[in-house]
Amino acid sequence: MDVSIEILTFLFFVAGLAGFIDAMAGGGGLLTLPALLAVGVPPTQALATNKLQSSFGSFSASFYFVRNGLVNLKQMRLAIVCTFIGAAIGAESVQYVDASILTSLIPVLLISISMYFLLAPQAQQSSGKQTMSEALFALMIGGGIGFYDGFFGPGTGSIFTVCFVVIGHFSLVEATARTKVLNFTSNIAALTFFVLAGLPVWELGLVMAVGGFTGARLGARVVVTKGQKWIRPLVIFMSMTMAAKLLWEQHQQWFVSLFSHLF
Repeated sequence: MDVSIEILTFLFFVAGLAGFIDAMAGGGGLLTLPALLAVGVPPTQALATNKLQSSFGSFSASFYFVRNGLVNLKQMRLAIVCTFIGAAIGAESVQYVDASILTSLIPVLLISISMYFLLAPQAQQSSGKQTMSEALFALMIGGGIGFYDGFFGPGTGSIFTVCFVVIGHFSLVEATARTKVLNFTSNIAALTFFVLAGLPVWELGLVMAVGGFTGARLGARVVVTKGQKWIRPLVIFMSMTMAAKLLWEQHQQWFVSLFSHLF
């Protein structure tokens, strides 16, 4: 495909906005993946290129959170390992397993996450002792959601966040920081398989990476300074948006038929 300066500029700014949103609430792929498809990148290469650029954004946010003391990597090392292994298995499995079951279930899960953050009390600090051992949490949550991210992906950040809040009893700010570390881990695992297959469009991916890295750094800074005031509504909005997008893709003909009868 021909790559013009206009396309590169467009993708740079889309990735920057996506990185900013992703650092706080997840769902940046709702912007970057359609943008890649819109400029003519084939679907499989678009997925791989999106993983390339999002890896830089999640690294930027993770590094900022670690540097500001919101995350202790030594305490998360088991979860990091389990997430990497789960994502690697998921990225390999997606080539052989029908993803339609997950496609049907994920909108329901995303709506549930939105309702939780909408209705649950706002906890500013850690709300109690973790209800699951660290090893089991790493295996079940890190490995399980890592597998999902490598296999399918939408809503991974929101799912990680709600697990850290509900099961780990972390504050929303702490949960968001830990989410980005595991998001980066699963991104790298999946990206490794895409690179080995020669799928990323490097010119586009690296330009987007610069934008995503910058946007994610700004988003992470907002998390540290503004905390729940910004994170909570963004998680709700992005989860509902992702759910609506997936439902539209799955049942587009039904919605069109319904609207035609109503109007």
